[in-house]
Amino acid sequence: MLDTPEAVFEALRDNHDRPHGLQRTITAEELVDAAEAFEKPDVLVTALHELMAAYEHTGEHRKSPVAFARLLKVWEKTPDAFSEWEAHQLFWRFKWVATSLLQVPEVPLASIDQWIAHMRGRYETAGHGLQPVAAMRYHVAAHTGSGIPDAYDLWATRPRTELSDCEACETRDFAAHHVACGNDRAALELWRPVLGGTSGCTEEPQMSQARALLPLLRLGELDRARSHHLAGYRRVRGKAGMQHEVGLHLEFCAHSRNEGRGLEILAENRPLFEATGAPLDHLGFLTGVEILLARLVEEGHAATAVAGPPGRAWTAGELLATVRFDADRLAAAFDARNATTHIGELRRVRLAQRPLLDEPLPLGLRASAARPTAPAGTGAPAPAARQLPEDFVSLVNEARRMTAQGHPGDAPLWSAIAERADADTYVHDDRLGPELRLRAELAEQRAYALATGDERARSRAALEEAAELFERAAMPWQALSARARSWAWATVPRDADSAAGQEVDEGPDSVAVWEELDAVLREAERLIATGADSSATGSADASPGGLETSAALEYLSILYFRTFAAYQEAAAQLPDIEAPVRERFEALNGALRTAAQEHALLHQRAQARILTADLAARSGELPRAEAELRAALKDVEAAERPWQGSRARARLAQLLLSQEQHEEAVELLHQAISGALRHDDADFPMAPTYAMLGHAATHLGDTSGAVRHFSEAAARFDRDGKHDEAADVRLQLADVLVRTGQQADAVAVLESVLAEQPAGSLDERLLAQARLTLARGLRELEEYREAAEEFLQLADTVASWDDDRPLHTLVAAEAATTLAMAGQWDAAGTAYERATASHAEGPNPMPMVTMMCEFARLTMVSEGAEGLETAQLFLSDADGIRTAAAPDDAGFAPWYAAGSVHYRRARVLAEAESFTEALAEAEQAVGAYEQGGPQGEASRAEAVRIAALIEGNGLHRVDAATTRLTAAAARCEQTGLPEAAQILRGLREEFAMRDAG
Repeated sequence: MLDTPEAVFEALRDNHDRPHGLQRTITAEELVDAAEAFEKPDVLVTALHELMAAYEHTGEHRKSPVAFARLLKVWEKTPDAFSEWEAHQLFWRFKWVATSLLQVPEVPLASIDQWIAHMRGRYETAGHGLQPVAAMRYHVAAHTGSGIPDAYDLWATRPRTELSDCEACETRDFAAHHVACGNDRAALELWRPVLGGTSGCTEEPQMSQARALLPLLRLGELDRARSHHLAGYRRVRGKAGMQHEVGLHLEFCAHSRNEGRGLEILAENRPLFEATGAPLDHLGFLTGVEILLARLVEEGHAATAVAGPPGRAWTAGELLATVRFDADRLAAAFDARNATTHIGELRRVRLAQRPLLDEPLPLGLRASAARPTAPAGTGAPAPAARQLPEDFVSLVNEARRMTAQGHPGDAPLWSAIAERADADTYVHDDRLGPELRLRAELAEQRAYALATGDERARSRAALEEAAELFERAAMPWQALSARARSWAWATVPRDADSAAGQEVDEGPDSVAVWEELDAVLREAERLIATGADSSATGSADASPGGLETSAALEYLSILYFRTFAAYQEAAAQLPDIEAPVRERFEALNGALRTAAQEHALLHQRAQARILTADLAARSGELPRAEAELRAALKDVEAAERPWQGSRARARLAQLLLSQEQHEEAVELLHQAISGALRHDDADFPMAPTYAMLGHAATHLGDTSGAVRHFSEAAARFDRDGKHDEAADVRLQLADVLVRTGQQADAVAVLESVLAEQPAGSLDERLLAQARLTLARGLRELEEYREAAEEFLQLADTVASWDDDRPLHTLVAAEAATTLAMAGQWDAAGTAYERATASHAEGPNPMPMVTMMCEFARLTMVSEGAEGLETAQLFLSDADGIRTAAAPDDAGFAPWYAAGSVHYRRARVLAEAESFTEALAEAEQAVGAYEQGGPQGEASRAEAVRIAALIEGNGLHRVDAATTRLTAAAARCEQTGLPEAAQILRGLREEFAMRDAG
């Protein structure tokens, strides 16, 4: 019931605590109507201020000037109805009105000029400086494109006043001016305090983060661009008052080639299509949408389903046409109002911008909408690739040459050959030799592709087909090599087949495999004895061992596949390999090495070394594994086959990482990736390699590199369809971000993991840890309601874990604390009781002590001195928990718990002005922290600071406080805490200056 002024004030206070949105705005409008019923203008003044704030933060710029006119009318009649803060806000909000008028194209430019002149008069009459008026003049100039340099100079050279925009907002506008002038670097230098977190407000840094995205991309500062997108978008998504910023994030997604992420953002912001209260900001949003959709349509995705205005289904092409029409109409309306073409020109420049990167910038997120792939026949541009020979004979000969060299870049050539050979119009050219040979080679390539996709049974069938075709083409060596590969692959475990949903082929047993492999070897030795050549291959060169080069290659391949089969048998028995199995592997491996040396085919000796190194590493023989891998790399170099070194380098790097030799590992991993890219090795395991690089960078303290590499790894795992591996990497990425203080970035990554991860696909406890980290991150960002929801959901999850009751206690305690931080005291009390009950079953004293101390602090914050008794009860509970705790309880440090309780009690008593008792508690805190040794020094310094404040300010014993601070600062310097020492010295100087005054 709003039947009294007090009831209206109470309702205004309640509404002020709500998040900005439609419900808060509607309630604010209702409360203005209710306030007008009373002959108390102070009620109406407060209600109108609240309404204006609601309009400002929800982008209702059409309505804001009307509310201000009513407020100004009350001011002119009864200025005494305004509190000091409300009077200040009246003059402050002249700027809001000017901005609102500029947002609406129906308002004539002359009316805006008149309003700014009226603002100037009011400021002069009230004795306020005119810098804010100059700022408004500049915004009009920047909007119309007329007189910008003079307006900027007039604004930038005037001193700030108490009514100037806050420094963060003004910095944003100064930087935006430099961006508009084409000076990105100067803009980013100006933005440094805002983007670096040292200057901010309710609108910053999120508005600046959105505006800085493209300048950062243009300057190649991709790590910063990624971070500002992750952190900034979370703070603007879904907010009508930030729709221009949402548009900038969409634009960023298009230009960083993250179209899938852009589609996700579009789906999250559908209501913004109907948020038309701020037409200029709406134009910014629509332009961002248009840039994203135009990119999709240009790449052949006009028929892709996208999220558009609610009420119907949209394709990219349909929504693009609608958005383009609406945006063109709005831009034309502004240009007509302004009598310039400036708004239209700015829009055309944005639309003409091409993507700023050649490859997608890894964001560390899994977008729920994947980047569409171009449908066949659309004519969409393909990524740049190596030029393939047009002539079919040249194409086949080049593919054969590369295959003989084991070059991984032969794959796209064989794909092109298969496409042409399968065409109905294909006519075989006899210059290529028998057609059977080509068909055999294509079957062999098909087998490789199937093996890469973990379809071993089908792959072996394709190899058997290839072997038969080679036989018919009178190419016995190639037929034997294909059969040897087929039987060797029969030893590969079939778990992958099952996981891929394939019908499992149990395959032949070991005895059958070795019978067939032995038969292949006997036939190969017969061919050698009879001098059979491989003239069908077109090669007549002889290897040093007497065989023709091509025959030697195939013979060594047969030996390698036998060694590979023995390796698979041995690997399956790790860690305890039976003697006969190990002996067979060593014998075959030795034979391969000898033959490779004899025929000068050192790349095969390198392969033998790699197999040996793998078994050695997995058996714990790390020195032997390392030696074999280093020798393998030398063999590859001697064989002049650099493309075969990438995998060996990656394996050696993995081995070095396990021995904490991170610097060399990083160098090797970079070389491996570079080599794989240079030689078109599409099968190289890029995602795991980037994940290893992330680990190595973390250990070296290169956090930017770690974030970059983990993000790349996650994106590549997603591209390969390995979403569980991608999620695991993202959890590691989030851990790095948290440990380096990038909480907002970590929260964005964790939200992505938890929102998109199918139930049961990842370890439940791993996901629980992710949710705990997310909840703590949200709390750190002061998003208390959202954090509490995560804690409560996690508490429900871990409640069923009977083997880890202390974890439930921790989560329940943190949930209770967060609910209290959110001001939800009833729910916090219930959670407090839940934590206490859980502690009785699964003791976890430290989180309980922390919770109780926080409840004491928050009680004093909300109730002041009146809350002393309640706060003391919480601290008594904390004392009971810590004194009853067992010293060996996991994570419990008695000295830290005692220090925490004494420290909090000191502050509680000081706030209640019980300074003598407070000082005694602070000194007990100092003593408790001393018991922690080096670990307790930072907390001890903080306790000394509080003791000095109580002693100097509360008890007026400045000399004693100064002496205390001097000793503590010296101790901090000795224990390696220079920042703490500086804080203590600063407080000492404050006391000295006060004493001197």
